[in-house]
Amino acid sequence: MLKQRRMIADQVAASLFEAEAAIDAALAKTAGLAGVMPSLRTDAGLSALVGQGAVERASEAIALLAQARRAICETHKELDVAKTQIGLGAVMYGGMEKPPEASARTRHIMQVAPAA
Repeated sequence: MLKQRRMIADQVAASLFEAEAAIDAALAKTAGLAGVMPSLRTDAGLSALVGQGAVERASEAIALLAQARRAICETHKELDVAKTQIGLGAVMYGGMEKPPEASARTRHIMQVAPAA
């Protein structure tokens, strides 16, 4: 029974991680679209009025994707609770790496030779 629960948890975790990645990718792509439209309009020498509606719709999509991201994060938390409820509390699944300690992130400034 425990083996079956672990297999099911693995399948759910894989689907969750795919969903999280898909939302992040959609958010990044939509933000890229929203960012490129004004600069391309400027490069083309067009009025600021051209494409304003599209910029607004893309911005709305970004806000909605941010809400979807929040919801999938809450789903992740709820599944963590469910994992404990079915006796898999000590099981760790990938994709949850912690950021390095502050000392490991410290960068040192180095002097470089001036350009010739």
